Amino acid sequence: MYYFYVIKNENNELYYGYTADLKKRFLQHNNGENFSTKKHIWRLVFYEAYFSDEDAREREKQIKQFGQAWAQLRRRMKKFLNES
Repeated sequence: MYYFYVIKNENNELYYGYTADLKKRFLQHNNGENFSTKKHIWRLVFYEAYFSDEDAREREKQIKQFGQAWAQLRRRMKKFLNES
């Protein structure tokens, strides 16, 4: 499986990406192994699972390139973002 995911830090900043190993990638973010996310504690707030790497990568690209797609996803996640 491949995953598109969204994580949130203690400052309510969001980061999203895709990976084949969600657990390992999450640990990398929290262990400071990613330049963009080091120095923060992150919580997983959302993920989508895909059967192919191409589909997960396409979802990340869609979110990064189209503001409407990101806005729609944020509306879907609103409850989770407020609780975490």
